[in-house]
Amino acid sequence: MVKVLVRDRESIQEAVRRFGKLVMRSGLKKEMRRRKYYEKPSDLKRRARLRAERRAMKERLLVQD
Repeated sequence: MVKVLVRDRESIQEAVRRFGKLVMRSGLKKEMRRRKYYEKPSDLKRRARLRAERRAMKERLLVQD
């Protein structure tokens, strides 16, 4: 859970901006986007497999150079 305490002499706009940055850093916004719609377990596995394949391909390309 992200909390922001408004500091002395800090405007509400600055506190909201800090809150937004904290939400982005915590990964909460990404998680909300991911959970917006139901995703079948088979689709989750497929996406994870493709991500792993891309990561392996990048590593192979870097090692070859």
